[in-house]
Parts: sequence; structure tokens; C-alpha cells
Amino acid sequence: MEMKLEENDAKEWEYRGEGAANLVLSYTGSSPQFMGKVIRVQKVPRNGPKFERKGSVLSKQDLLLWEDAAFISSPNKEIAEQLYVQCVMKPLLGAEFVDPGICILVSRKFLELVERNVLCQRPLWRVDAAKVNIYADSVLLMSDHSVFPYSAIKGEPCISVEIKPKCGFLPSSSFIPDKNAFKKNVTRFEMHQILKLKERKISQLSEYDPLDLFSGSKERIDKAIKALFATPQNNFRVFLNGVLIYGELGEGGSNGTSFSKVEAFEDYIRPFMCSENGSSMASFVKLLRQAIVELGVLDRLLEIQKLDKCDIEGAIHAYYDVVSQPCKVCGKTGEQNSLHSAPFDESQKIVKDFLLAATVKDCSLMISFRPMQKEDTESHYKTINLNSIGQRFECKACFIDLDLKLLKKMEYYYELDQKIVDCYRQMVKPGIGAAKDGTIEGYEAGY
Repeated sequence: MEMKLEENDAKEWEYRGEGAANLVLSYTGSSPQFMGKVIRVQKVPRNGPKFERKGSVLSKQDLLLWEDAAFISSPNKEIAEQLYVQCVMKPLLGAEFVDPGICILVSRKFLELVERNVLCQRPLWRVDAAKVNIYADSVLLMSDHSVFPYSAIKGEPCISVEIKPKCGFLPSSSFIPDKNAFKKNVTRFEMHQILKLKERKISQLSEYDPLDLFSGSKERIDKAIKALFATPQNNFRVFLNGVLIYGELGEGGSNGTSFSKVEAFEDYIRPFMCSENGSSMASFVKLLRQAIVELGVLDRLLEIQKLDKCDIEGAIHAYYDVVSQPCKVCGKTGEQNSLHSAPFDESQKIVKDFLLAATVKDCSLMISFRPMQKEDTESHYKTINLNSIGQRFECKACFIDLDLKLLKKMEYYYELDQKIVDCYRQMVKPGIGAAKDGTIEGYEAGY
């Protein structure tokens, strides 16, 4: 971490977006070491206590859970995150699809100026919830996966898609109680949409079904991509040369897609690719689908997601055994779950696998394209031939937001799960798929 960002450097980093835990800033200056890079800046709750890192970032129980991992002695969150991606996620998902980045030092003045500079660009609800952690001593520096490394220098166009695929399978765990059996037939994404609509975090239900995207079927993948275009929410964004041209920076506000937005998108991509039957959008959907199929990245992702074999309704019992606390769930039901009789190492594995799966259920996938010229004969990247329009594209993919999930999140995951299923049970009329028919009491899908 020899490099350090100081007060004068803050003006060269601009707001790109943010998630629950980090801001993402892209570099706009001329320094070769930062061109084509982004940094992830840690956030903390706005109404929380003053935040200073001291000692290990992991609890004693986390240290025991991850005792064989290289990141357990990390002095701060940024280094722990970087080593987690390097040592755990990279081998699981494939080195070619994971960029762990490097940690670089930052001054407090740099972080204070970043906080001030990006304030007006952040969604209001994000501002209310969290602020920059000005006590952090480092940030994570990564390649900007919305561009090709050499495209900006050569002035070549690059178009990139960020997809948050979400969970691509239905649980079959025997630990799901009968009253919640619909979880085995309705995707978590669809159920969560109902809660978000009730809480006014979204203005309409998405028709996106993660099972379509993960299906391997060309028709179903096309259906998933078109649904993401129709209601991008925070699950779908498109960038042209690193600049957002489609989608929202975050949840909230108007998430629907108007005709004018689709028309504007056509204008953006028309110079980038030929049209099929007069529609550049149709060509782009086909290009994205073909890349998903040929790269096979979602197969890897799904394999890790399926490490969650017990669902949170089973894993929560194993969690209380791991942290040596009385089970609050059994305390409420008055019944002892059978998982409490499992050996300690089995409980550890259940929780560890659940947390690994939680990382990849919430990550994003960046897929980038550069049109190739006739004289381009070789490429360091995957080549996609779109025969329907007679074009070739360089293509690269990378998983991002592969955040380490700590043990203390387990209770939160369980409480959120119960909130989601309770809301779904109360608001959706009987019958599987009712939400997609708009049969939500008091609400109208797509209003």
C-alpha cells in the first residue's frame, strides 16, 4: 500500500454509484497509475457512533469460522475484503472473472472532501442512511470493469452491462416450515418485490425472474433481459465508455422505463452496433444473451449459491450453536430444532456455506463489449460472433461486490426473511404467481 491519496487528489475522483456498504468513485485525472480505475470507499451508518477501526475486523466466532483463511488477521475492513476476494472467491468463481483489487492508503482530508464532493449526486435515501467513513485508513483500488483497459486511450467505444442476478434457484430445505412452503415455489426476488412495493422503495413490480436468467434457455434468457430493461431498478445498468446511459443509480423514485428512455438508448447504441430488423435494441439483447451463454459465468455463480442447502430458516439454528447462544427461534416456537443436535463442525459448515452463498446471491456481474474491426485478428478476450448482423465483439466479464458476510449478519438475514415471507403471505391472494398477475390487495402492479 505504498500509494496514498491526499487532499488534493479528491477532485479527480467522481461519483459512480454505491451499494449498502461502499461508495464507488471513478478516476477522471491524468495519472497513468489510476486511469481506468475505480475506488471503493467504505460507508458507516449516519446515526451510528464514531467509527474507528482497532484490532481485528472479525469477532472471535468469525475467527473460528474462517480459521484456515488468509484474511483472518486483517487490520481493517478493506484489507479483509480484498483478501477474502483473493483467497476465497477467486478460486471458487474463476480467476478470469474476479478482480480482488489492491488496498491503498488515504488521508482523512481526502475522505472528508470525497464526502462533500459527492453529496449532491447520491440518492437522498442513501444519504440519510450512511456517510463516508472518514476514519478509514485505506480504500480498495480496482480496474474499472465498465471499460476495456486500452479503449479510453485509443478512443474506442465500449459498452458494458451491470446485472445483479440475485438467487437463481428455489430452496428445497426441509427446515422451511409448512406455513412458508410457498418459498419452494416462488423466487425470493419476487417475494421481496412485494415488500419493497409496500414500503414504497419501488414504484412498480419487476417482471424479472432470476430463474429465467440462470436457465440456459435462449428464450428465457431473452425474457429475463427484456424484463430487466423494462424495470431496471438497481438490478440493471448500461454504461457507454464508463458513463451510465440506462438504469438507475439506486432504488427509489421512478423505476419504470418510458418509451423515451428506450428510444434514447437506441440512439446511444446505434453507432456501436448494426440493427436487426431496424432495432439496435434487439441486436443488443441477442449479444448480451449470447455472451451469458458462451461465457458460462452464471453456472459458476449458481454452483456457489447452492451451497445454501438449509435456507436461513435452518442455518439460523446452526448459527446460535456456533456463537454459543440460546436459540431465539426455538425460544419463540417452544420446539427444539433437530439441527441443535448436530456436531459443532457440521454447524460451522452450514453457517460458512450460507455466508459464502449470501455473498454471491448479492453480487453483480459486469459484461463489457467492444466492436472488433475486420483487421482485428486476435484478442486477449473472448470473441462473440453475432452472425445475425455480421459483427464480432470482444467480450469480458467480471464479478463485483463480492463482499465478506460476517456472522453478525445472520440474525438480520433471518429477520428480513421473515419480514419478506410474512408480507408476501398477507398481501398476495392465494395461488402461486399471484404477484405477477397484480393481485396484491390495495396495490396495482405497474401503477
